[in-house]
Amino acid sequence: PLAHDVIIVLGVFALFQWTFDLTVLAALLAVIGYSLNDTIVVADRIRENFRKMRVGEPWDIINESIHQTIARTINTSGTTLVVLFALYFLGGEAINNFALALIIGVVVGTYSSIYVSANLLMVMGVSRDDLIVPAKEGAENAEEEEQPPEWLNRM
Repeated sequence: PLAHDVIIVLGVFALFQWTFDLTVLAALLAVIGYSLNDTIVVADRIRENFRKMRVGEPWDIINESIHQTIARTINTSGTTLVVLFALYFLGGEAINNFALALIIGVVVGTYSSIYVSANLLMVMGVSRDDLIVPAKEGAENAEEEEQPPEWLNRM
């Protein structure tokens, strides 16, 4: 999803032949951070729900997880966009490209964290067994023994 977001922002700048300068590069780095944070929130909720919901298909659990996080994702993106539009219209010519790249990046990053990242999990073949670690014999606390899921090693 991170490459997806950066490529789309760069593509829009190339399509309209807007100036690419250091402020746009800084905006691209901020877009990567913003998108990464949103994707982590969604993926963490998916992981939590795989552990809480012991029944159901993986797709249903992923769908429920997205349902639970979509309001948070839209709200944070909306408030960020309000500030970015103010920055674009009131910030002056020197900061317009920065704000424009961030506006495009936040919109695309929100889309990718909701729709693209969850589908990537399904394409990678993530199953319940990958996200639920079996308890070791003699372990008193299941939290102490958590290991990275097997699908993470396939990357």
